[in-house]
Amino acid sequence: MKRVLLSALAVWLPFSASAGEWDFGAEVAAELRYFPNDPSFPGQLRHVQPSFSVQTDIRWETEDRSHQLVVIPFVRVDGQDDERTHYDLREGYYRFNADNGWSLTLGAAKVFWGKTESRHLVDIINQTDSVEDVDEEDKLGQPMANLTLLNDWGTIDLFVMSGFRDRTFAGIDGRPRFGAVIDTDNPIFVRDDRRKAVDLAARYSHYLGNWDFGISVFHGTSREPRFALTAGGQTILPVYDKITQGGIDVQYTQDAWLWKFEAIVREGQGDVFFAGVGGFEYTIYQLFGSNFDLGLLAEYQYDGRDEGFVLENFGPTTASPITFANNDVFAGARLAFNDMQDTAILAGATVDADDQFLGVFIEAERRLGSSWTAELETRLFLNADPGNAAFPIRADDFMTFRLTRFF
Repeated sequence: MKRVLLSALAVWLPFSASAGEWDFGAEVAAELRYFPNDPSFPGQLRHVQPSFSVQTDIRWETEDRSHQLVVIPFVRVDGQDDERTHYDLREGYYRFNADNGWSLTLGAAKVFWGKTESRHLVDIINQTDSVEDVDEEDKLGQPMANLTLLNDWGTIDLFVMSGFRDRTFAGIDGRPRFGAVIDTDNPIFVRDDRRKAVDLAARYSHYLGNWDFGISVFHGTSREPRFALTAGGQTILPVYDKITQGGIDVQYTQDAWLWKFEAIVREGQGDVFFAGVGGFEYTIYQLFGSNFDLGLLAEYQYDGRDEGFVLENFGPTTASPITFANNDVFAGARLAFNDMQDTAILAGATVDADDQFLGVFIEAERRLGSSWTAELETRLFLNADPGNAAFPIRADDFMTFRLTRFF
């Protein structure tokens, strides 16, 4: 990661003396996470987990915006789980924007693909930072070269990546986690070059009337690991395979309706499998004559990946990465107060159609003055039976309060 930042700086330095504009920002957050239930496994923290995080945002660009530099480091210090104390260069890249419709990005960057609310199947460029939260929304910076070609007939993004980022997982003190601790210090890579192996990706996206769509392909090391059990089952080793994945994401807009769909086909982790998620978001504006806007969400999740274990040369191993979303229905609502404080509430639940496991979340946020934001999040894991992948985290319901100061 240091080499990526130094390379970006080396490209940028010749332009640093020319006319340009700097922008500096930062945010410092204090977080308190509370688990009302006793832990399921020895060594886990009991009820209270304090932490704080710092993220700075440094940007520079020339007056004509042809040259840009972005540096966004992040660090979290956790009072209970050593594995949650970590740092990352979320973004650290140089970008050249040409006048004739193309741009080149070099360095660590974040790229988001997808349309749906409950699951982002096609979003594969960046690794998930799992110790931040369980919703897979937080991502690690990915070293890359990204060429973007802008045309009237659509946008093409081409990616060459190396410097693979391992997924983060909770340590022995952490919650939620499996009964056995995931050993992030000894991962298994199927590719000989391990983290230096080259990944390739491409995406075509375009707008046609009310339709917004993207078609993508990825070939390289999977960001989703399988899991191998060591002798005695006391430790879990993440297994990173070489995969090829094709994806499509579509959104259709009609008045207050947003119809959304994502799907992938993946080869390289068990049998070739298909996964898809689709549904809608319908917004009621000025609810009951008020300033409130209410968005109603519903989606269905299907995943046909292999379940269970296979015997490989490193021991019993899951046939494919574990997922909670193989045959599930999601419903939720987003309430925007449209006030000066940007108050908003998002709540939803996902139910497993096979065994009725229920995952519930509530997220609320409100700005306090011009420089502070307060957030309250709740996550519940209900009715998990022993056959469900969520059974190990059945006692790990938690609430998170976060107070952030912006500079």
